[in-house]
Amino acid sequence: MEFVSRYVSHKPDPKGMVNYSTEEHRVWQLLYERQMPILTNRACDEFILGLERLELSADRIPQLPEISQRLHELTGWRVEPVAALISAREFFELLAERKFPAATFIRCEEELNYVQEPDIFHELFGHCPMLTNPVYADFVCNYAKRVLGFSEDEWPLLQRLFWFTVEFGLIKNRQGIRAYGGGILSSISETAYSVESDIPMRVIFNPVTAFRTPYRIDQLQKVYFVIDSYDVLYDLVTHDMSKLIDRARELGEYPPFFPVDPNNPSIHILAC
Repeated sequence: MEFVSRYVSHKPDPKGMVNYSTEEHRVWQLLYERQMPILTNRACDEFILGLERLELSADRIPQLPEISQRLHELTGWRVEPVAALISAREFFELLAERKFPAATFIRCEEELNYVQEPDIFHELFGHCPMLTNPVYADFVCNYAKRVLGFSEDEWPLLQRLFWFTVEFGLIKNRQGIRAYGGGILSSISETAYSVESDIPMRVIFNPVTAFRTPYRIDQLQKVYFVIDSYDVLYDLVTHDMSKLIDRARELGEYPPFFPVDPNNPSIHILAC
């Protein structure tokens, strides 16, 4: 059954501006003020630096043209207003043009903790700070270009890798494990859980393993993939990804919730 959004994006005026209500600005402020304190020792340094560079407002929803201007000066990216739901093709086509799609609605207060559709807080607060990092920004653009070069039959696997990196990726640095995925960093429940909880598994990033791993969008993740450098992602798009996909199909899909096979050398579990 096709999912139907309960939200409708605002149509920007000719200058790209949206007239948000006082209530919508209040929801942004609530989300912002409760998310900022939990980022310490959980968000990666690049994300924190990106927040500083974007100068996101704490008490009002930022306008897309102002974020686009700052992003474009740093990495050549812009933010593109879109409907609440867009097709996978439109999504990747925009990314390939260094345009990050952002629906212009914000969740209602009743869905403050979780909203199934990505809203403007998720897009601007969760994703845009990382797009100020040149290596990461180039990866997102180049990965989208590679996706568009594949048959759409392969897209479900390619979307999995996007999910486990851009949405729910972790990185291990000198300070420990930190989050860089936008789905984590815009979620009050997922931010601490992803980095500190004993419940999920944290697996050293392997693209074939990521291709083989199913996920759920309506619950906290059961597995996270951990990189040690953003160069790992950038290098991925220079390799023959078709061979990686073929290998994943040959090995087959993992059952849900990623049961650990101790005899599989491609799976390395990390401690917190």
